[in-house]
Amino acid sequence: MARWGRLPLRVRLVAGFAAAMLVVLSGAGAFVYLRVRYALDLRLDEDLAAQSAQLTDAARTGTPLPTAARTVPGEYWQLLDAGNHVLAASPGLPAESLLTPEQLDQALRRPVRADRGSLLPISPRPLRLYAVPVQPGVAPATGQPAVTVAAVRRDQRDEALRELIGQLALANLAALAVASLVGYRLARAALAPVERYRSEAARIATGATGVRLAVPATDDEIARLGRTLNDMLAAQDAALDRERQFISDASHELRTPLTLLATELELALRRPRTSAELEHTIRDAAADTADLIALADALLTVGAQPVQDDTAPTVDVTALVTDLVDRYRATTGAGLDTLRCQAAPGLTVRGDASRLGRAVTNLIDNAMRYGAPPITVTAGHVDALVRITVHDTGPGMSAAFLPHAVERFRRADTARTSPGAGLGLPIVDAIVRAHHGELRICSAGAHHRVNPLFDVPCEHDPLGTTLTVLLPRGQMDEPGGSTAEASLAPRTARRCADHQPP
Repeated sequence: MARWGRLPLRVRLVAGFAAAMLVVLSGAGAFVYLRVRYALDLRLDEDLAAQSAQLTDAARTGTPLPTAARTVPGEYWQLLDAGNHVLAASPGLPAESLLTPEQLDQALRRPVRADRGSLLPISPRPLRLYAVPVQPGVAPATGQPAVTVAAVRRDQRDEALRELIGQLALANLAALAVASLVGYRLARAALAPVERYRSEAARIATGATGVRLAVPATDDEIARLGRTLNDMLAAQDAALDRERQFISDASHELRTPLTLLATELELALRRPRTSAELEHTIRDAAADTADLIALADALLTVGAQPVQDDTAPTVDVTALVTDLVDRYRATTGAGLDTLRCQAAPGLTVRGDASRLGRAVTNLIDNAMRYGAPPITVTAGHVDALVRITVHDTGPGMSAAFLPHAVERFRRADTARTSPGAGLGLPIVDAIVRAHHGELRICSAGAHHRVNPLFDVPCEHDPLGTTLTVLLPRGQMDEPGGSTAEASLAPRTARRCADHQPP
């Protein structure tokens, strides 16, 4: 079996096809042989039946058998008693009985047909026998006629069957050879695209880029496989390009804080320093280290894994948004006119509350840093989706930059003088994708859907910049917990609404 598995696929296909054809041809040949033999035996049996009727009538009436029996060449007869002794026989037969003891025992009760001599190898005297009891149901006396045996030679019948077997064997071998040749050519033609796929895949394995499989212009399984492999190669090339760009951008962004940190430490070691100077240097190094940790954490967040909806906990979006806005006001000192909030009650999704909170925080940070107040954070629902929007009234981003806004370390020209690494929106996009949602960026009348999933129209102020997050709506986990969270959501919604300016 292991050797069979190591054979080429086309050889295995042809071998299987040839084996199947051999079975079919053998079955067809056997059917033809049996039908011809049946027809020939039927003709012999008709002749034997006529001869046996004459012999049996003569034996029952006491007519001498040599006078009653026909003297056709190739036809013989015998008259046997109950002890299988020959009482009379036609010339040319041996002295012993043509029947075996078992056949005689059966012939005493009912007619028996039998063959003497084999088809292969060739017998010198092949006979077809038909034994009939003289008095059925009556035990004959010793030495009295008990069974008549009519016989006819099978030479012509056996010769015809042997000729038929030879012709069938030659015809089946020729048909098997032709079928195997046709099967091999068909298998080779069918597997030719696969061999081309293999050679082209070997080129790709050696480092060739931009190579695509030559897919035939058909719609069969091989063509569909080729198109699927091409799609996979395109996805791999895109992933490789993103990885290379990510490595390039990350190395560029990490080089600056690492260089600053190394320079500060090197300067601190060049000459003796006072305790105050060393403390100042250590504090600067700690700040640079914190920036590196934050940057590394942001890079890891960009590669967030998808959330499993069936096992993810339920997140109360209403409470999440209002708590984030309240906390942001408390930590930044933003007033009610600067940061507004509108959150509908009872909004829930399935996912990770901490990651979703970070996404909303990043949107507020971007609006506060690059936009202009008032900044409005809104949470509501549309169809079966939860919609979170952050709107500011700043000048916004150019239409040409919108498609690149979520690229890692990509920053608009107007934002290059501001602090940051250009990972805010990429982190938001990664978290939204992980929650099977959609991110939209609308600024200065231009619209861009980062990962289009839902056919929901935008609803926001056309001025300024609006970032929209659409998430599939979730259900509460338990009836008891549902009531508690539902009762919490209206309170937080009212508290957030109470902060709105009149």
